[in-house]
Amino acid sequence: MIKNKLSVLLLLAMTFVSCKAGETSESPAQPAPETASRPTSFASDDAMLDYIEKVHLNYMWDGADPTSGMAYERIHLDNNYPENDRDVVTLGGSGFGVAGLLVGIDRGFISRTDGVARLTKIVNYLSTADRFHGMWPHWLYGSTGKVKPFGTKDDGGDLVESSFMMQSLLCVRQYFKDGNSSERALSDKINTLWRSMEYDWYRNGGKNVIYWHWSPDYAWDMNFPLQGYNECLIAYILGASSPTHSIPTECYHEGWARSGAIKSSAAPFGYPLELKHNGAEQLGGPLFWSQYSYIGLCPKGLTDEYANYWNVTRNHAMSDYEYCVRNPKGYKGYGKDCWGLTASYSIDGYSAHSPGNDLGVITPTAALSSFPYTPQQSMAALKYFWNKGSWIWGKYGFYDAFSETANWTAPHYLAIDQLTIAPMIENYRTGLLWHLFMSCPEVQSGLQKLGFTINN
Repeated sequence: MIKNKLSVLLLLAMTFVSCKAGETSESPAQPAPETASRPTSFASDDAMLDYIEKVHLNYMWDGADPTSGMAYERIHLDNNYPENDRDVVTLGGSGFGVAGLLVGIDRGFISRTDGVARLTKIVNYLSTADRFHGMWPHWLYGSTGKVKPFGTKDDGGDLVESSFMMQSLLCVRQYFKDGNSSERALSDKINTLWRSMEYDWYRNGGKNVIYWHWSPDYAWDMNFPLQGYNECLIAYILGASSPTHSIPTECYHEGWARSGAIKSSAAPFGYPLELKHNGAEQLGGPLFWSQYSYIGLCPKGLTDEYANYWNVTRNHAMSDYEYCVRNPKGYKGYGKDCWGLTASYSIDGYSAHSPGNDLGVITPTAALSSFPYTPQQSMAALKYFWNKGSWIWGKYGFYDAFSETANWTAPHYLAIDQLTIAPMIENYRTGLLWHLFMSCPEVQSGLQKLGFTINN
């Protein structure tokens, strides 16, 4: 994520085993698939997408922290953890994983009973974990629920990461709200968490902008107001939608939209961005900006006075694709079948890859989580990555990143990259998560309050 966190964000990984209908234990009974069991071919593209969803969402299923059910920030198959942080769980990455669990349940990869049990474990954990005016921290120690500081002054509430989690939890609430007693109880617990999130507190004394962090020890010292455009739109949508701690309309227009200065005339490779990408205005930022807030928020037909959000997301993906096709730096492999720049591991650590920060590193999630916007280009990339074989593939799917120019990859996974793949592929296939999130009455009210219109 962009906010000086880029050098430290890390991941987790997991395999997926489909649970048979009728199994009632929470853990799958079969062993996780290893690299050697990878299919040699698929009957159809749909069958391939089934498999890709299954393996990647398993990062949140079979590989989850046993105490919390949450996603580890990272999983390194070589057991090399320089920061000795193997057991740290991530809030935002787990939020994407929660969306993936719904995909697994809906497709029958996970039994409904087992899925509800896992989601209930997660929600119970979140109910007792450290929170700061209703917001969780970026990182938690999985076994205790206590904050793991992201940095010296980043040891309290993280509004954005918490919004990523609640975006998915509201999808869960909508999916199970009319179910059996256990499912309704899960939805009720999510409502309690949702109503306790103090978005208005994060206005830092009533300012017309909301802030990313608050610390019980350092208060507002991080001093990071959320101003667009980047990955943080969902924080304003949920802040306006809150039934208990709503933010005023002025926060969105004066804060996020910078009193109209968020608009952009940039059109890299002929694709208008419509909104100014923070620090990457001319060529566009890393592709996670068109993914994280749109796990649930559906950009199709969504407009406000600043932009058409289908154009915002699709043109961002298409301009990234076109940059890789043109390949101005002449990197090996780049082209119509190999593209996708986003924040990920890199040859010399973590980096926010984008056309303006191109290090010759391709990150599979960039193209795969863009499936709703670029289905043909994303399918071509998927098949190209697949044909690379075990060089970039392990038991939790594609490794985080690779460089053909440097002949580099590592058997490492990051939750924030791995766990958007299944939800966004599913949004392309059925719109499942988009439908669930947009069905929330509070969200509809919040969007209307901010001046959004939806034309289906």
